[in-house]
Amino acid sequence: MATHVITGAGSGIGAAVARRLHARGDELVLHARDAGRAKELAAEFPGARTLVGDLAEPAKLSWAFSHQTLPDRVDSLLHVAGVVDLGPVGDLTPKSWRHQIDVNLIAPAELTRHFLPQLRATRGHVVFVNSGAGLQASADWSAYAASKHGLKALADALRAEEHGNGVRVTSVYPGRTASPMQAKVHQQEGKEYDPGEWIDPESVATTILMALDLPRDAEVNDLTVRPGR
Repeated sequence: MATHVITGAGSGIGAAVARRLHARGDELVLHARDAGRAKELAAEFPGARTLVGDLAEPAKLSWAFSHQTLPDRVDSLLHVAGVVDLGPVGDLTPKSWRHQIDVNLIAPAELTRHFLPQLRATRGHVVFVNSGAGLQASADWSAYAASKHGLKALADALRAEEHGNGVRVTSVYPGRTASPMQAKVHQQEGKEYDPGEWIDPESVATTILMALDLPRDAEVNDLTVRPGR
């Protein structure tokens, strides 16, 4: 039975992955930003453990974790949580830049640092759910894309550093996926949102589980998923 630490399990891709892993009997450690959200996740996934810490304040994660019991075993660390705030470079404030970089880049780096000893012990797997914006930046997406380009660099460096320890590292680059984040993006773009036009989170979850379940003789480094319609 594998143990998975998951951020962003409350909705979208993270929730789809958590449901699939929970259904097959794996152990889940679900990250939550606060105690209230942790209680909701524990109710949704009976038997799962929770870990509380605000990704928007990565410098405080170490302190938060020091007051909780971290899992002794971690087979995979799945970075799915993220935030987005669109706007042209001429309008985005330092606060908006910092928030997206903290949540989308620095917090995953800090979480990875905390769980590397357990991942090395199990020859585990780190999955970064990135974005198409992590490969190409478009107008009004500068801050988000910068955070996701940085996440790609983090994953690439981590893979090179930990290959000798048997830790696998995968970056997944989904296109637009039907989720609360996508609804927010459409609102910011001033467009109507139809979830049926975009990738089902379950489809992205299928690709993530494929990477996790791949036999040890192979490793998926980068996986791009695009809308099929």
